[in-house]
Amino acid sequence: MDDGTAVTLPVTGVTRTAIDRAPRLWTLWKAARPSQLALIGAVYALGIGMALGRRGDWSLAAHGPAVGIGGLAVFAVAASIHYANEYVDVETDRRTERTPFSGGSGALAQTGVDRVVLARASLTAVIVGIAIAAGGYVTGQLSATAVVFLGVIALAGLGYSLPPTAFIRRGVGELVNALLGGLLLPLYGTTTVGTPTVADGVALVPFCCLIGCNLLATHWPDRDADASVGKRTLAVRLPPDRLRRLYWLLAGSAVVVTGLSYETVLPPLVVAGQAGSLPLVLWGGIVLTRQRSPFPAVAAMVWYALATAAAWWSLAVPFV
Repeated sequence: MDDGTAVTLPVTGVTRTAIDRAPRLWTLWKAARPSQLALIGAVYALGIGMALGRRGDWSLAAHGPAVGIGGLAVFAVAASIHYANEYVDVETDRRTERTPFSGGSGALAQTGVDRVVLARASLTAVIVGIAIAAGGYVTGQLSATAVVFLGVIALAGLGYSLPPTAFIRRGVGELVNALLGGLLLPLYGTTTVGTPTVADGVALVPFCCLIGCNLLATHWPDRDADASVGKRTLAVRLPPDRLRRLYWLLAGSAVVVTGLSYETVLPPLVVAGQAGSLPLVLWGGIVLTRQRSPFPAVAAMVWYALATAAAWWSLAVPFV
């Protein structure tokens, strides 16, 4: 809320029962952000599909253990990052008026559980994730490249919220977030079945741009609460007109890079799937700063991720 007053979050009877019976367990589940973990799984699969699709080789069976171990490791690391973010942002989340796509999970505000629980969970989860990856490397299932990628994801993801880096408080949070989700995560998926190439990196540039658009939209409703606790998001730092111009610059860059990469880096089938997100991108730019809900930009990013993953995987299937 604009005056920084704490918000009381409504809960249903079923949710209230779960909170009362097992508040810590419910907090850990909610703060892990299951919907975001599902999207992370899709982006991980995008990277795997991109590697297999470029080869036109349906060889997942040969890489099954590596894909499974890599997936478990990245889910643990992602949960750790989410817990760290919720731990740091508890005061921000109490002050903002949440939307379904912004304002954190609200788990701590709903349960009153001590936020130290999330600090411990974050440390435990990242140790588990790194241990799984290390085990995969020792047994020959994961490459050294995969372990390095996961390590960078863990460090940058935790550094997004936590000191001493706290990227979100230094004005570079959106850039770090876009590179993490749009580039490093899918390339990590690629490392489980092959070796990332320059072409793979170029192919992911439009996705990074759309994640940037999504972040501008999701940070907008939280701008007052973020400003009150010292978070220097672009929504806090830039006036509305400049924020909208940046959105259009990112969206336009995604279109231009896609056009330049057509057929050479991005197969026609992949571009055809991605094109479905364009109306949502346009809608998101039109309503940015004019409505609180970031739905159009979020939907555009999700469509793009799912369509891209499906297209790459279809190229790997022999009968397509």
